[in-house]
Amino acid sequence: MEDERTTNPNKTVVTVLAQQPKKADAKDACLVVIYGEDLGRRIPLGSEPCVIGRSSKCDVQIDQESVSRNHARLSRGPSGYYARDLGSTNGTYVNDELIDEVMLRDGDQVKVGRTIFKFIVGGNIESVYYEEIYRLMTVDGLTDLHNKRYFTEALEKEISRSKRYDRTFSLVLFDIDHFKRINDTYGHLAGDAVLRQLGALVKSRVRHTDLPARTGGEEFAIIVPEVAGPGAAHMADKLRRSVEETTFRFEGTVMPVTVSLGVAEWDAKLQDPDELVKRADEKLYEAKRAGRNQVKF
Repeated sequence: MEDERTTNPNKTVVTVLAQQPKKADAKDACLVVIYGEDLGRRIPLGSEPCVIGRSSKCDVQIDQESVSRNHARLSRGPSGYYARDLGSTNGTYVNDELIDEVMLRDGDQVKVGRTIFKFIVGGNIESVYYEEIYRLMTVDGLTDLHNKRYFTEALEKEISRSKRYDRTFSLVLFDIDHFKRINDTYGHLAGDAVLRQLGALVKSRVRHTDLPARTGGEEFAIIVPEVAGPGAAHMADKLRRSVEETTFRFEGTVMPVTVSLGVAEWDAKLQDPDELVKRADEKLYEAKRAGRNQVKF
């Protein structure tokens, strides 16, 4: 099976050339790239070890400075598949835990450099693979929030619903203050860790009816249905305080993180989603100009 896919900050496209699924053996396993270059790529795992690294001689080559020449090895043992770090400079992570060697479980996420793989084993592996491909079309693999494409479609639907039922809603835009400084000071791997932890925090702080998304590098949005501007601003400030009070860590290093947020309420006088996004974006930059770590509505 061959996969072709491209990514850019504004759009995710995953294209799969289909073939007839085969019956999966209980020991069949594969890795799927869920974040990084070659998004959606499937890497079959068999009885032979699979070495991941920067070297062209590796079974899976990742051309990143944060990846060692021979970074990690996945191999099959009598009781399952194991991931082992090969003395890499920046370490190998499984489910965000730094590992030496660990037995992998179905659904585990393996992070090498800035690339994240999902481990799939046993059962109907073809079916699970296609489910994962579908998920990648709507979800950002690093933060586990919705992606820009899904957000854009959801915003259009929310506007249509608001017009149809004459119900308001609000949009919150926010980004991480001085994110470039975090990357420059602690490195891009630390920056990725901040984004990942922030994604988990946002998911835990919004209502199940809200729609949080990662819309750019360090840029996020939340669609807040049936809530007017003042209520959305109150929610945004609670989120701001939560981020400020949270301890963000990477390899034992604590990194102070704050966010600036802009809030806009849907107005029937607006013509399209872009105008609402522009209003919220203007408020976001107003918050930044006022000193950051605050909400403007």
